Amino acid sequence: MANNHVVYILLTHSGSLLSKCINIYTKEPYTHVSIALDISLNELYSFGRINPYNPIFAGFVKEDIINGTYSRFPETRCALYSFNINNIQYNRLKNELYKFKTNGDKYGYNLLGLFGVILNVPIERKYNYFCSQFVAILLNNSGIHLFNKSPSLVSPRDFRKCKELKLIYEGRLKRYSYKMESYSEVY
Repeated sequence: MANNHVVYILLTHSGSLLSKCINIYTKEPYTHVSIALDISLNELYSFGRINPYNPIFAGFVKEDIINGTYSRFPETRCALYSFNINNIQYNRLKNELYKFKTNGDKYGYNLLGLFGVILNVPIERKYNYFCSQFVAILLNNSGIHLFNKSPSLVSPRDFRKCKELKLIYEGRLKRYSYKMESYSEVY
């Protein structure tokens, strides 16, 4: 079956307190993972801050690269990757996202799961995810298997090192958003 759809994985490092802590421990350039269904990142999803000014309350979020949390961190660095999926995988992915979107208020952040990654012990909590765990589970449930490990052990590094993903942009997120604005004005 032909690969008919492109999906995007956005890795970021915002400079928030949590991202700095993760960065110090992992020594990795990126500390957060999101998934998008479009190159302009209008349909961008992850687990993170529900309120840009309150890091305590976190859960399933539709992210906005211009407003919201990213507007608080204008120096956010990012790497954007793409990969192709077939129609069946794409439809499954949309259905999986729909489940999260329609029940968004029942999901929370799996902070304990981050310690599980450190200890290499999967910590799964019903309706609770951290960003990379969420993206890995979403992909797995859609029939897209990128990693040979439990989704609760997947980290941003795993996405960065994944050979199935193609790097299409690396730099400041703000600069990418300007690039997309200019692109959309032309077309």
